[in-house]
Amino acid sequence: MRQPMEGVRVLEVAQFTYVPSSGAVLADWGADVIKIEHAESGDAQRGLVRVLGLDAAAPGVNFFPIMEGPNRGKRSLGITLGSPEATEILHALVRNSDVFVTNFLPGARQRAGIDLDQIRAVNPDIIYVRGTGFGNKGPERDAGGYDATGFWARSGVAEVMTPPEAEMLTSQPTGAFGDNIGGMTIAGGIAAALFKRATTGETSVVDVSLLSVGAWATQMSTNLAMVVGGNLPRMALGTGNTPRNPVSMPYKTKDGRWIQLCMLQAGKYWPEVCRVIERPDLITDVRFADATSVVMNGADAAAIIAGIFLTKTQAEWIEILADMDGQWSPVQNFWEVAHDQSLRANGLIAQVTDADGHPRELVLNPVLFDETPPVIDRAPQFAEHTDEILAGIGISDERVLELKIAGIVT
Repeated sequence: MRQPMEGVRVLEVAQFTYVPSSGAVLADWGADVIKIEHAESGDAQRGLVRVLGLDAAAPGVNFFPIMEGPNRGKRSLGITLGSPEATEILHALVRNSDVFVTNFLPGARQRAGIDLDQIRAVNPDIIYVRGTGFGNKGPERDAGGYDATGFWARSGVAEVMTPPEAEMLTSQPTGAFGDNIGGMTIAGGIAAALFKRATTGETSVVDVSLLSVGAWATQMSTNLAMVVGGNLPRMALGTGNTPRNPVSMPYKTKDGRWIQLCMLQAGKYWPEVCRVIERPDLITDVRFADATSVVMNGADAAAIIAGIFLTKTQAEWIEILADMDGQWSPVQNFWEVAHDQSLRANGLIAQVTDADGHPRELVLNPVLFDETPPVIDRAPQFAEHTDEILAGIGISDERVLELKIAGIVT
């Protein structure tokens, strides 16, 4: 099956996860993505051995998810940008690319020769993509940002997820949380720009900031705040969006796990829940006689349900709730996510062979085409494809050797 991005060449000058993860998505979709890395150190993320207090890889394993996830399927070229020789190579690649994507700051872009006017002077039709912390305009144009700042802190999520009495701000639930959401957003923007160019002949500059991605994710609350003219009242954490709806709440199980009920139409699903938890008497209980009563007496109903859920384990409740029409889900840990039956059934956990020849698995991006998951490749080793890429733009082996001796390429 032909992938939708086959024939598209993407040139990436970016590091860490935010923008590189967009390149991984495009590679999943069939694009040829060339990743330009610093000739000596490579992508700075290659140097991270611990993330959120955890080892970046298992002991003795040469497979680093922090690099594999956002860089699978790419080719790597190590090069010293800014030198005349490197500029010649860069321009040859730019001339043969459809998309140029970067997360370098404005000053670094100018010094490296990769700012918008510098790239467009070489290829006027190229789609130019900037991933930033806070946007390409305004007082923070030159400010760097990570997802912990631009996405998590600035979007309102960190504030609302931190209890008022907390001594520490609540952190993101996993590394690169906002980065990967942002990367997916960038990939969508690139796809739209490619469609525009194909249908109109006009190219685009695509800008996506971590702040804008966070604001989009929290738009319901931010939009409401603008309507009411001030910040919204704080809800107690763990009560959900409808704190008085007893069938749209999380409930703790006997083994300390959780089940999340999310039935927004309380009156419709209340009888079914009562039957499933083997309390049909609650259906005719005067406190819960209709939809309004269920909500108005939601605290009483929730207390009853909470006590019942504590009598069985999460696994037992999963089996009991399996055939229920109402919406619910077990609260899973990351190991359970890796083995989620629906992810597996849809091919969204993909097999890949690491650099040592061992089989591994990675989470795919969430978009499938024609009901068929793509076949993906591992992330490149640092500068692994330098010779191959340079040969592809007509540079001889002798010249490649000279460039390596001079420290221009790796």
